[in-house]
Amino acid sequence: MRYTFAMTLPAFLLGVLISTLCGVAFHFIFGGGFRRLALYVAVGWIGFWGGHLLGTLRGWTFLAIGPLQTGPAVLSAIILLGVTAALSRLSIGAADSES
Repeated sequence: MRYTFAMTLPAFLLGVLISTLCGVAFHFIFGGGFRRLALYVAVGWIGFWGGHLLGTLRGWTFLAIGPLQTGPAVLSAIILLGVTAALSRLSIGAADSES
């Protein structure tokens, strides 16, 4: 099986826009400072392009926009952002030990 990874500049820019909007939407919903915004945007990019690659490799074509596998990309971005939001809310600290 031969895979084609041709990506036009407009499709790439649309992917960057959609993935950034996913990260900004999560920041709007869950809040936080500038660091959390940067984290959500970065994770949105990673999840989106990882999902696009997975969709291309597996041949999933739902909600495709040109060469962009939007369906798997948005789903994976949302899943990864959800995991990131849950993990970033955990507080890890030393327990008070009373002796």
